[in-house]
Formats: sequence, C-alpha cells, structure tokens
Amino acid sequence: MSRIGKKNIAIPSGVKVSLNGDIIKVEGPKGVLTQSLSKKLKTDASNGEIKIIRNGEDQGTVMLHGLTRSLVANMIKGVTEGFQRKLEIVGVGYRAEAQGNILNLSLGYSHPIKYVLPKDITAVVDKQTSITLKGADRQLLGQSAAEIRAFRTPDPYKGKGIKYEEEIVRRKAGKAGKAAGGKAA
Repeated sequence: MSRIGKKNIAIPSGVKVSLNGDIIKVEGPKGVLTQSLSKKLKTDASNGEIKIIRNGEDQGTVMLHGLTRSLVANMIKGVTEGFQRKLEIVGVGYRAEAQGNILNLSLGYSHPIKYVLPKDITAVVDKQTSITLKGADRQLLGQSAAEIRAFRTPDPYKGKGIKYEEEIVRRKAGKAGKAAGGKAA
C-alpha cells in the first residue's frame, strides 16, 4: 500500500487544474506545467482536491501511485511558490555572470563556458561565486543545476569547483610526505 499515494492534494486558490484523458495541466501565477499520467491510474479533481486512484494492485501500479501523487504535488507547489537551487563556486579566479538566459562561467579552462538556461529557469548571480537557479519545474531545475555542476565538479584535494550549497565535500590529505610536513627532495 502506498501511503503517499493515498493522500489527497489540496488545490490552492489561484491554481487551475485541468484533466484531459491521461494529461494533467496545472496553471498558476508562476507558470503552466503539464504531465502525462499512466493509464493504470485515474485522477479525480473535485472539491478543491486532487485524488489519485489506482486501477489494480500489482506492484508496478502501486509504485506508480506514490510517484504520480508526488509529481502532481510538485507541479502545484511549483506554480504557486516555485523551486530554487543554490550553487557555490569555490576556487581562485572561478566566477559566474548572468546575462539574460545565458550563464557565463570562468572555471579555469582556456575558454569561458556559456551555458544557455532552459526557457523557464532563471539565474541570479551574487558576488560572482553564488548562483541561485529558480523555476516552477522541479525536474528541469535539478537537471540544469546538475549540468552546471558537471562543468567543474568539486575536487577532493583542494575543494575547487562548483558545489551545491548544502553539499559537503570530503577532503583528502594528498601526498603522504606533504601531509606529514616533510621536505621534498
């Protein structure tokens, strides 16, 4: 039994939900999101709530039940509040700059990196070392953050690179002679 799938999703005021066969469309102040749903599940939007109902009890349907409920809840939260993901740039000379929908990154390579943000994602750069990505679509936001982080993942020896704000980079000691304080020959 899916405990998450059983929960009803409240529809806040100002949000319009429309069901068209297997496609759910959610409109709100932050944007419009659509999602195709499995044929094994039914959705019912009435009395200011959305209910996800499954047709069968096989394992695949039970797993989709909770997933679908979470996806729809994220859509509603995205069009009302929105999501954000923060990235930090660590390293001497590493910096970022936002120009419209293009993010210019200087990450120690011989060339600057120009990352074109997806249509519904916006970037705000603070102090050239902190990037805040904002958007209504949680999946697209996470994918964009992962692609930006992949340009220069955090180095375990010096800690240089792009990391998520809450990420903890486990540092390594390096060469044994250097860590022990001995002289190099």
